[in-house]
Amino acid sequence: MSVKSFVPALAASSVVIATMLVANPVSAQDGPQQGSATREQSDDDFHDRRRDGPPEIVVTATGLTQLDVLAGTSIVEGFELQRSLEGTIGETLVKLPGVSATGFAPGSSRPVLRGFSGERVRVLVDGLGAIDVSNTSVDHAVTIDPLTAESIEVLRGPAVLLFGSQAIGGAVNIIDKRIPRRQLEEPFHLDGLVRADTALDTREAGLSLDLPLGQSFAFHVDGSYRNTNDLEISSFQVGSRLRQDLLDQAAEEEGEGELDEAAELREAANQRGAVPNTATETWTANSGITFFSGDSSLGVAVGWYDTRYGVPSRPGAGGHHSEEEGEDEGAEFVSIDLRQFRTDLRGELDLGDGFLDTFVTRVGFSDYTHTEFEGSEVGTVFEVQGLEARAEFNQHRRGGWGGGTGIQYYFRDFDAFGAEAYVPKNRTEQLALFSLQEVDFGGMQLELAGRFENTGIDSTPSGFDRNFNTLSGAISLARETENGLRFGINANRAERAPSAEELLSNGPHIATQAFEIGDPNLGTESAWGVEAFLRGKLGAADVSIAAFRNWFDDYIYLTATGLEQDDLPVFLYRQDDATYWGLEGEVKFPLIDSGPMRLVADVRGEYIEAKLDDGTPLPRIPPLSLLGALDADFDTFNIRGEVQWFDGQAKTAPFETGTDGFTLVNASIAWRPLRGNENVTVLLKAENIFDVDGRRHASFTKDYVPLAGRNIQASVRFSL
Repeated sequence: MSVKSFVPALAASSVVIATMLVANPVSAQDGPQQGSATREQSDDDFHDRRRDGPPEIVVTATGLTQLDVLAGTSIVEGFELQRSLEGTIGETLVKLPGVSATGFAPGSSRPVLRGFSGERVRVLVDGLGAIDVSNTSVDHAVTIDPLTAESIEVLRGPAVLLFGSQAIGGAVNIIDKRIPRRQLEEPFHLDGLVRADTALDTREAGLSLDLPLGQSFAFHVDGSYRNTNDLEISSFQVGSRLRQDLLDQAAEEEGEGELDEAAELREAANQRGAVPNTATETWTANSGITFFSGDSSLGVAVGWYDTRYGVPSRPGAGGHHSEEEGEDEGAEFVSIDLRQFRTDLRGELDLGDGFLDTFVTRVGFSDYTHTEFEGSEVGTVFEVQGLEARAEFNQHRRGGWGGGTGIQYYFRDFDAFGAEAYVPKNRTEQLALFSLQEVDFGGMQLELAGRFENTGIDSTPSGFDRNFNTLSGAISLARETENGLRFGINANRAERAPSAEELLSNGPHIATQAFEIGDPNLGTESAWGVEAFLRGKLGAADVSIAAFRNWFDDYIYLTATGLEQDDLPVFLYRQDDATYWGLEGEVKFPLIDSGPMRLVADVRGEYIEAKLDDGTPLPRIPPLSLLGALDADFDTFNIRGEVQWFDGQAKTAPFETGTDGFTLVNASIAWRPLRGNENVTVLLKAENIFDVDGRRHASFTKDYVPLAGRNIQASVRFSL
């Protein structure tokens, strides 16, 4: 099948699903019930965890509903999602083992998995990409609001090949309810969350409503609003090294008689208490409807995401405009106004009791615009129209064998115009075939995954037109003991085509204050990887531990050169061999488990090293970190205390600054006022209780955007 014929064919397949649903109307009462929107009432909860015996993780990402993913999967939902909730997906997940965040600004923070970010981590909505430009630059926000998420899944291992070769580091899959997945057995279902904090003066609320429409339809609508002020911090805005540089520059300017410049540099060095220009305002609205016929369904949804957020400037940075403009506007505050209209379709056709179980179609279309303002003036506008679609057959699990096979199409039309349009207009088109199979035999479990991908990138203004074929595969072998402890090993070979930004960038990027230069001759990046894992029950403890190593050929990375162009530091995209390795784990052990109280010790940790073959460290690799917590659960209360320790990072890339170690102390108390019912939870949380100065090494802006100071948060979550 050609790329150009795939989209019409996929649309036709959705029509087929709709036609078969209408031709064979089966009420919900005639087949297995879909369950209500309330998890407590559902016998077919697709997030079910076995309370007795080994922990089974069944994720909802399209194509994996039937499979027990072998390794590296974390799911955040319900009360845990409420307790972890922050304004961005990246910050919401940072306490999970192996997860950090780009932390560019309060309005933009994307997940970093095992030290990987950008093009090596996919952020998904129900198995489809966000279809934005958050993967291309750290200042670009992810167009997904965690406030309205039902659950968030972090996926690793062979399963990630279902979602793209860009998921070498893993994938983050956000499950929301914009397309209803199940029929309601109640007149309506209402979910809501209200949250406030002190470090950002956050005021936010999200609300979703589900309604049954007759016997065969379910309707959903949701919305959210968030408003924050500038980030409050514990000490100086700039790190100690940058502060000393600014003071030295001030003394130098003063010695040359430039008193105004010296005063500005000293003011920047002494800025404390808050990070200027970090306020945000975000609102979203989504609506969807699904038609059900027995175990089959067809749903559509539309949504709008709108945010405006400040982009903090590096203190002491010079102007970036040419002399012809007549003045230096480098001190102007930069902000980003981002808007996305998105429409989605999801069809699931029950194929009966034969070899195949279901045929699933997912299509997402995005019309995305983001404008970078310099003060009140428009600087650069990015426009993207994109489509991602997939169709797959899922097999019945028979004789210990199950799996899924499908085809995926992706198209992105990218344009940028304005003073700093550093990437020329281009198009990316991708067609992929994939399969994941799982087999149980002789007490062992085997997963096999494969993906072939054809990627075409062309840019008419640049006269650029290249095509890449990549082939990736993975195998995982595991064994589970009678006591529920699973251990095994994954091995993979992954290939990734370079992105348009890595190939074609050439110009000043005001938001990141860098002059970025791509390389149109970049080749395919490839990697061998191996991972050993242990998870499940070890005595009374729940354990999840993994050790991994990746060997890259022609690893693509953005590196500082020490040069300047247009008063901006020059960064180049280069290719070299590289190695990643690391450890991550979590152990939960019950100290008291009797009567009205359960007290659990929770210990988490991670360590990553990444370097080029010549021994040069790669930039922005998170240091060793450990988390220890005590979690006490009563009938109506939950109390948790945490200590997070982050080591300093001295293994830095050329022209990269290191970070000092720091320790955070956090605590929370949750109250469930309805005894025996978790549908209403009131939460009070204190983060960074001792108001320490912490800087996340994975952040591009770590030298001038520290972590929040002491932060008191309050939230209420309800499900009615």
